[in-house]
Amino acid sequence: MKKLIKRIKRLLQRIFKRFASNSQQTSPLINSRPLQTSIKSVSPRWESGLVLVCSQCANERSKSSTASEDLENWLKSRLKFEGLWGEFRVVSSSCLGICPKSGITVVIVSNGSGGNSPCLIVNPHSDSELLYSYIKQNKE
Repeated sequence: MKKLIKRIKRLLQRIFKRFASNSQQTSPLINSRPLQTSIKSVSPRWESGLVLVCSQCANERSKSSTASEDLENWLKSRLKFEGLWGEFRVVSSSCLGICPKSGITVVIVSNGSGGNSPCLIVNPHSDSELLYSYIKQNKE
């Protein structure tokens, strides 16, 4: 049984190597149709930045919403007031895997970040203005 498992593993490794080296080859696993080689790319309206607010952080409820929802709504309102809504987009995300004991995880993704997106732990009660200033810096 162990020999069979090893042979299957080797066979799968060879199959994966073959498909990785030749993306034009058809896949025996998907009705012998060619693999998709190009993924459509779009230019979003929010070219200055995307702000991801973890919806799982700081789940204590204040009235009818969570602290992360309050922060997200405040950021949206502030960006709209300053005329920056559209260049920046604020969206909630599921768990980002940081899970701070206090605060909310916020990731700022921008075209100019060079793949280095800052991940911040924000206190929604005292750091809102500081976070907003940090977001605006990505525009400049």
